[in-house]
Amino acid sequence: MRIGLIGTGRIGSFHAGVLSRHREVGSLVVADTDAARAVETADRCGATAAPSANEVFAWGVDAVVIASATAAHAELIGRAARAGLPAFCEKPIALDLPGTLAALRAVDEAGTPLQLGFMRRFDAGYTAARERVRSGRLGRLHTVRAVTSDPAPPPADYLPLSGGLFRDCLVHDFDMVRWVTGREITEVYATGSDGGHPMFREAGDVDTAAALLTLDDGTLATATATRCNGAGYDVRMELAGELDQVAVGLDDRTPISSTEPKGLPPVENPWPGFLERFAPAYEAELDAFIRLVRGEAENACDGREALTALRVAEACELSRRERRPVRLEEIPAD
Repeated sequence: MRIGLIGTGRIGSFHAGVLSRHREVGSLVVADTDAARAVETADRCGATAAPSANEVFAWGVDAVVIASATAAHAELIGRAARAGLPAFCEKPIALDLPGTLAALRAVDEAGTPLQLGFMRRFDAGYTAARERVRSGRLGRLHTVRAVTSDPAPPPADYLPLSGGLFRDCLVHDFDMVRWVTGREITEVYATGSDGGHPMFREAGDVDTAAALLTLDDGTLATATATRCNGAGYDVRMELAGELDQVAVGLDDRTPISSTEPKGLPPVENPWPGFLERFAPAYEAELDAFIRLVRGEAENACDGREALTALRVAEACELSRRERRPVRLEEIPAD
């Protein structure tokens, strides 16, 4: 199988390493707007560097992995669809609903597979939590708590391109709430704080946010995120039911300690970032994509799933701006 990879930044470079090692990938072609970076990645992985994305499509590949800058995602998804190629794309499809819907229409018209990069669906902890919820071992689920905390803010020039904290970070939690519980989010009430570095206010963003989510069966969920968690990278989910409760992401590298006399001691080696924390999940999602291309597996996260998570993020932004609850039905779905 010949795979084209567009984008060789931090996550793209990681994907290049995974793809180059995969037993079903016979050759890998990589491209980036930074041609030197593409060459460097290709040399490291034994791949072929293409001068641009145009050559990736022209040179004949069996599928495309899109890890470019977010602004290019929708256009590249459309190109892959029109070329009849299966595509894997890092989230988001686009930073707004119109761009997302246009890309999905192109995919629907072409009838080609599109898998989105919601890697937490492939994490062992979230998968185990899903199984426990779906099996009934927790009993009636009444409370869900989701946390995403980055150890340090991103560069200032990234913020205006990120879509904001709800679309960039919390969208993963919104997807997990749906995927783990099997329920739909029907209403949100969200707020945020921009009390940190001035660059957040300048970008119209917040550095810390919280959302109260109501699910279609009445279950309550909270989702919080921050860019300023100096203790380390902290991603967790707690699910509480009438019979039991479980936690995802609680291990010997979780950057949290207890103030109780017999509580957890300070962590010596906390998770530094998302690539370290979710490396096995990133590998598993690309393996799932390759099996999808080969016709050996169903799509683990298609574009419509990503659209739903984005609609929740859009609802949270609207709630934050207007300081009111927002029902999901207020956000267009097509």
